[in-house]
Amino acid sequence: MITRRTVVKGMAAAPLALPVALHGRTLFAQSGPIRVGSKDFPESIIIGEMLALLLENAGFEVERKMNLGGTVVAHEALINDELDIYPEYTGTGLLVILGKTVEDALASATPVAAAVATPTTDPAVDAVYQYVKAQYEAQFGLTWLDQSAMNDSQALAVTRAYAEEKNLTTISDLAALSQSEEITISAPSDFEEREDGMVGLQQVYGFKATVNGVAPALKYQALIDGDAQVALAFSTDAEIATNDLVVLQDDKALWPPYYVAPVVRLAALEANPGIADALNPLAPVLTTEMMTGLNGAVIGENGHEPADVAREFLEQNGLLSA
Repeated sequence: MITRRTVVKGMAAAPLALPVALHGRTLFAQSGPIRVGSKDFPESIIIGEMLALLLENAGFEVERKMNLGGTVVAHEALINDELDIYPEYTGTGLLVILGKTVEDALASATPVAAAVATPTTDPAVDAVYQYVKAQYEAQFGLTWLDQSAMNDSQALAVTRAYAEEKNLTTISDLAALSQSEEITISAPSDFEEREDGMVGLQQVYGFKATVNGVAPALKYQALIDGDAQVALAFSTDAEIATNDLVVLQDDKALWPPYYVAPVVRLAALEANPGIADALNPLAPVLTTEMMTGLNGAVIGENGHEPADVAREFLEQNGLLSA
């Protein structure tokens, strides 16, 4: 069996690409490490660790750069050649990086793009993925590998008591309330200026609120402690069920699909074509339900390390060789 140690040892004597056999395929490990990163919240770190482990399993040397920061920090690291790969969400790429909408993606969709296999039959899901992939390649020299079956859509969550007291079921209900009452949203500081954050909420719903600017890991605690009335939530957050929170319906469809996929520098992929073969098998097995469970395994005082959770998941799904 070829391990990471075997590959690195061989590189010391021969700095050229080395062939590595994996499940009948021949991949190639370059002398330089593949730099794998993540954003600064548990889910991104878990998926980043999965990508790193899969690459190591394929014989690549990997340098981990987890917990980098928010979207802009991770994206800038890619385009500045400080990072090779990190997991991103299609909706984030569309709204935050490209400044476009689902309508823009649908307008550019072609029959060829629509025929490409993706996790759902929703035209918007297919169109957003194909659009961000094409635009990233044209504008940044980056590309998206296969998108997963996991949709981590954004949402707004409130305590059940607050929802019942204020009769809230939709974001429109909350927006109407914000015209007469002061509301604080517990969310990272960049939420205030994001197109899929307060900017979009103000434009689409006329929603008024203050953002408290907490670290992602603390956003629910502020809600539970009563320091905020609303928390930025994601579909895969284990804290929603744990704290019996109510997720308000996005009744005006502000948020697009948020399917996760590895974003890779084209130069790194061209130098190491085995990257795609190593990482794409993750896409169909990483579902929304699965990710919710993985997030739950790392949160709290007794939570496990993201790397351990990632490894166990990959082993259970037969994605790591013994």
